[in-house]
Amino acid sequence: MTLSIALLGEYTPTFPPHLATNAAIEHAKAALGLEINADWVSTEDIDQTLFERYSGLWIAPGSPYKNMDKTLSAIRHARENNIPCFGTCGGFQHMILEYARNVLGFKDAQHAEYDPYASSLFISQLACSLAGRQLPLTFKPGSRVAEIYGASTAGEQYYCNFGINPNYIEVLKQGSLLITGADVEGEIRVIEWPDHPFFIGTLFVPQARSTPEQPHPLVSAFLRAVAKL
Repeated sequence: MTLSIALLGEYTPTFPPHLATNAAIEHAKAALGLEINADWVSTEDIDQTLFERYSGLWIAPGSPYKNMDKTLSAIRHARENNIPCFGTCGGFQHMILEYARNVLGFKDAQHAEYDPYASSLFISQLACSLAGRQLPLTFKPGSRVAEIYGASTAGEQYYCNFGINPNYIEVLKQGSLLITGADVEGEIRVIEWPDHPFFIGTLFVPQARSTPEQPHPLVSAFLRAVAKL
């Protein structure tokens, strides 16, 4: 049986991160010799059959999504049921929201793209946009992401204008979520859920750096988790 993953987001064929997502999956599939289908699924089309059809989720860049609540519900189901889940850029931001709402108990945790005046604004506009920039990262020793990269540092590209609100960083550190990657200023750039086959979010867009000759290690690790290799 051919496995399938859902790319949750509002696919836009002219948006570079979406094209890079498609390409990076093909690079990794070819290198690993895997047969895995990847389907774009609009967030408004998420329903109870999603996990009957798909063995993994990639929460894609390009928010705001058409249906935030359905997206957060899908992320929660993947987190709680050991289903591989990868979030990049906007996907990372929504993984933070899901954690804030369903683990930390901030039921009104919000994203500035949807409601800039919310009282619990966990995701806020960055003081300095990261869109189009490549910046260095440091990974926590012993983390899953460091293991996947086989390194403690990397340089990655960004397409985002939003990130974690600095006012909530200490709150985010109080639960089970692991903060395993940061930029040179210590800002959170990678998160992981412990003891999970693959539950990783990155504010950067790793797929932008994938090539046929060098598939991105995070994309390859995600597909391997879906295939249970």
